[in-house]
Amino acid sequence: MFIPNHHRNENASEIRAFLKANSFGILVSQYQNKPWATHIPLELEVNKEGKEVLTAHIAKANPQWHEFDQNEEVLCIFNGPHSYISSSWYKDEEVPTWDYIAVHVYGKLSILSEEEVMASMHRLVDKYEAHSKEPISLKKMSPHTLKQVKGVIGFEIEITDIQAQYKLSRNRKQDHPKIIAELEDTKNPMSIAIAKAIKKE
Repeated sequence: MFIPNHHRNENASEIRAFLKANSFGILVSQYQNKPWATHIPLELEVNKEGKEVLTAHIAKANPQWHEFDQNEEVLCIFNGPHSYISSSWYKDEEVPTWDYIAVHVYGKLSILSEEEVMASMHRLVDKYEAHSKEPISLKKMSPHTLKQVKGVIGFEIEITDIQAQYKLSRNRKQDHPKIIAELEDTKNPMSIAIAKAIKKE
């Protein structure tokens, strides 16, 4: 994606933390000569070779997977908080804008075995059930229920490139106090999250 230099984030640990906290992303690949997108959890992990990968699965009914082998690379899009920024919050006249955090991950996709898919599903469920009041575990589910794994295609994406854009009014440092105060005053969770991110700048 196009990233002006002052919006680019190259802090690897910060980007990893973002991907783990915002793992519901969009998988984009070519299918029948058109871009095809699927919204799914894409979990940042390290595979047995020690390489960083994204692990996920989609339904076999989704035709996107039929042409996975024809895609040299796929794109995964992750969105963070975003908010409208009114130029009435600036000291000097300027047009309004939008602040946001977004990360694009490119990589090479390979299909997982059924056993590997099941193992990834255990990790996925354990991660998101950790804070449930009554957490469930796939280990306690019947073989009949777990047969649903046969209805999905699991895969991992070996990461080849990460592009991170943190558009956080970096070019308007003098206006940060007012921008932060106005964002917090909206009581909108997204706006408040952007205010928090600007404070870290």
